Amino acid sequence: MFLVVFTVKDCIFVLQGKGNQSRFRDARKDLTKSYITMKIELRYAAHPEDVKKYGTEQLRKEFLIEKVFIKDEISLVYSLYDRYMVGGAMPVRKELELETGTELKSSFFLERRELGMINVGGQAVIQTKGKTYRLARKEALYLGKGTRNVVLKSVDPKDPAKLYINSAPAHHEYPSRKITLKDAEVIMLGSPETCNYRKLNKLLVNSIVETCQLQMGMTELQTGSVWNTMPVHTHNRRMEAYFYFEVPEKQAVCHFMGDPDETRHIWMTNEQAVLSPSWSIHSAAGTANYTFIWGMAGENLDYGDMDVRYPDTLK
Repeated sequence: MFLVVFTVKDCIFVLQGKGNQSRFRDARKDLTKSYITMKIELRYAAHPEDVKKYGTEQLRKEFLIEKVFIKDEISLVYSLYDRYMVGGAMPVRKELELETGTELKSSFFLERRELGMINVGGQAVIQTKGKTYRLARKEALYLGKGTRNVVLKSVDPKDPAKLYINSAPAHHEYPSRKITLKDAEVIMLGSPETCNYRKLNKLLVNSIVETCQLQMGMTELQTGSVWNTMPVHTHNRRMEAYFYFEVPEKQAVCHFMGDPDETRHIWMTNEQAVLSPSWSIHSAAGTANYTFIWGMAGENLDYGDMDVRYPDTLK
């Protein structure tokens, strides 16, 4: 006879019966999986001299986020680069609540943080304490410090929302706000001749919405162009993260990172993200055109604060 007592999300479960104890371990695992809808993975920061020694497997392990969207889960990576969080939420049949975790040691997720999300899927509904937002594809939402009871859901389970999430520590409460592409500050960059003609949509920047340190936007590569962020740059004042989507099937993006004098690359496919330390370049070339979301946080809110390196100086 076995008696197993455990808790999941403030619920107490008691399993009692006869037989092999492994049966009860399996039952506990199944119950836990059905109740846990939010996961946080911790990743440590690395010194640039150490990264030069990394092989392909370790580069991917430390910087690549291969699975951003998991059905009926909020999945986040907590990076110790500026304590930035990157991940996604994909509510299908369940409503997903943004909960705190042991990594935060807070009474609720946005007690000391701010958050930005951009929807890259079907229609989404985001509920907070006292307010409800609807996000269509490529629309953004800023949630300020102090926002409580954040619940995410899809309008149509057959076309679920895919909410790409970035979050950073915050020191001040700014109002939450929805931002559409009509609200965006738009800049056309590059040219067809250099294969980097792209439309940059500034969404969560200080010319559009007040934030503590979080900035986010979306860059759309135009037909025939495959290079982004070229010439490359670094900015020791803040880190950055890229999320690639609208990458056609069987195509890929080669993301370039590392010290400008000793670069590395990571091959990526659709709906994957990558962390970029402040000392690292962040650029890519695709085998077809694509769209990516950039997000960053750190010392300042000056979008133009970049230390540029031109292509002929890279190694």
